[in-house]
Amino acid sequence: MNNPLIASLATHYEGTLSLIAAVAIIALSVAGGKLLTMLVPPFREAARINAEAYATKMQKPNYAANQAWNRKWGAFYWVAIFGVILPFCITADPQPWWRVLRDMVVILMFYDFFYYLVHRFLFHDGGLLGGPLMWVHAVHHRQHNPCRNDSSYIHPIEVGLGLGLYAASIFVLSHWLGNFHVVTIIVTWLAFSHINLQNHNLWEADRFPFKYLKYMSAMHHHHHAMFTGGNFATISLLYDWMFGTIDHGEGHKSGLRPGKARPPVRAQ
Repeated sequence: MNNPLIASLATHYEGTLSLIAAVAIIALSVAGGKLLTMLVPPFREAARINAEAYATKMQKPNYAANQAWNRKWGAFYWVAIFGVILPFCITADPQPWWRVLRDMVVILMFYDFFYYLVHRFLFHDGGLLGGPLMWVHAVHHRQHNPCRNDSSYIHPIEVGLGLGLYAASIFVLSHWLGNFHVVTIIVTWLAFSHINLQNHNLWEADRFPFKYLKYMSAMHHHHHAMFTGGNFATISLLYDWMFGTIDHGEGHKSGLRPGKARPPVRAQ
């Protein structure tokens, strides 16, 4: 006898479309990165600087082991997300352009709000929950002056939380707003991943139109310099501005209470 629940799930399962989205994300990331470094000098220079920093760090056995560890876990999480979650949230049905744009903004800012809360109150001692997962996030903060690839120098639990929170944001929003167009999924995932990479970039170009990229990188480096710093959001600094946790290198006005500060984790 057919199970109605299984039949319903199978009807709404867009596995092939989700696979297409995953392949497109990988292809666009690789091709786009190569094109930018080939055609745009500031990206080419940043790629050189970050590659040199990464090569130096990879000579340390603990660093190389963490990167290998997270490549395996990252692949597992990708299979889970694109094979189990996103097929129920994606569609190729035509949608008006304004809805695609709206959905992109809503997904990224919805995710960023909850990431801000997780980052501030679970990963750091934000004064509310006491930072119960500081020991997890401490791995990432061993890099006080991160390079691009340090975005993946993290504990596998944090990999799962970050990717899981993003996938959960899409899943929840799809039940409110309807399934998202495949283009929406591709573009927002590219933005989600490459903004995070840029935040960790060693970036030097400080002229228009690259000035904001320099600002993004500098603000996240302020965050890495102190385990008690601010700048907890990842997509933009909107929520840090709203909640008083903007940090230009001197801490933030909603910082830790006296006696609660923790020393930075020793660099490796």
